[in-house]
Amino acid sequence: MIEVLVTITIIALFAAIAWQQLAPVGDQGRRAAARAQIESFMTALQRYNLDEARFPSSEEGLAAVRPYLNKEIPLDPWGYPYVYRYPGEQGFGPEVLCYGADGKPGGEGAAGDIVSWR
Repeated sequence: MIEVLVTITIIALFAAIAWQQLAPVGDQGRRAAARAQIESFMTALQRYNLDEARFPSSEEGLAAVRPYLNKEIPLDPWGYPYVYRYPGEQGFGPEVLCYGADGKPGGEGAAGDIVSWR
């Protein structure tokens, strides 16, 4: 019985070590997915602008470009809605933002913002 408990403890330790090593990889994947989705939104916004001769207002939001996307507007990889601003704060064009793991502006690492202008 003691041997079984020792074996389970060793397996649990290995699992904890593996989890610590793989957690950052998961965050990198989520950040890459958010960047790809933001690029998709920016492409849809450009197509909307070509058809309508304007960008959707902040009030209209990303829902206005739904006809230009293959799927419904998703939440970001952490389950928060993407932020759309037009006119943007960084320049004349539209901006799409993902606030990262914490869902709040600012932050670093997994909680860092992912933005359309960088």
